[in-house]
Amino acid sequence: MKVLIATQKPFAAQAVKGIREILEQAGHETVLFENYEGEAELKAAAAEADAMIIRSDKVTRAVMDAAPSLKLVVRAGAGYDNVDLEAATEKGIVVMNTPGQNSNAVAELAIAMMIYMSRGQFTPATGREIAGRSVGIQAFGNVGRLVGAKAAALGMKVLATDPFLSDEQIRKGGAEPVADVAELYRSCDFVSVHIPATPETIASIGYELISSMPKGAVLVNTARKEVIDEAGLEKALEERPDLKYITDVMPGNYETLRENFGVRVFATPKKMGAQTAEANVNAGLAAARQTVDFFATGCTKFKVNK
Repeated sequence: MKVLIATQKPFAAQAVKGIREILEQAGHETVLFENYEGEAELKAAAAEADAMIIRSDKVTRAVMDAAPSLKLVVRAGAGYDNVDLEAATEKGIVVMNTPGQNSNAVAELAIAMMIYMSRGQFTPATGREIAGRSVGIQAFGNVGRLVGAKAAALGMKVLATDPFLSDEQIRKGGAEPVADVAELYRSCDFVSVHIPATPETIASIGYELISSMPKGAVLVNTARKEVIDEAGLEKALEERPDLKYITDVMPGNYETLRENFGVRVFATPKKMGAQTAEANVNAGLAAARQTVDFFATGCTKFKVNK
């Protein structure tokens, strides 16, 4: 089978080497396609692919239309909203992710962001320590649990909410459960967001939740841009000069936010949560192994479309 490794944001060289070794030892042909400009180039590259391994690359219906032999798309990472799942299902294409492989990298970034904002983005002004403060974890999955564990180790009180987990499961994960998202925001000095972008969650974090946070609170988003109601965020920051926002996903109104609120707001230039050598290798190798297993045995353990 021909496997296209399509990454506008390339894997680390070590990851590429490992991916190729895994695939080629199993008898598959690999095609490395990096730093491409846009969909037209991706469509051309995918024309003869039986499988694709991607990162944040967008696999649209048009890309799938251009790849008549495509049977599998593996997203090296947890989120998969960059793949048109409906189109994939219609065409009989299996879409998988690699859950957990980037979790530690994202969790470390979330903690670093809390410290960065508590220290005023490292300006000379007097900052605050995070020990003794509370952090709310919105979605207590792989990343959320790691954020909670690291925060607890630094002396923070950890609260969490997750609609898919019982209170007992949250307690076993090391956090104190709260009744709902509204209580989480009202109760915590920091809220760390780890929800996916779904029809239910898009723009779900807005003025009402953000403005309910305690004095001096910080909202930390290493999830998806779309889950924030950016107009509501701007309004909350305008009315509450004590609140802060830091994100790993650039807001559409970032220039306005920075102009109006200065060091109370920060966004990384590109999504950096999974940008560690370790996460890069882990996710890439997992994607390669899942590709091999799919063609060898039909394994669809990490399938995300219906």
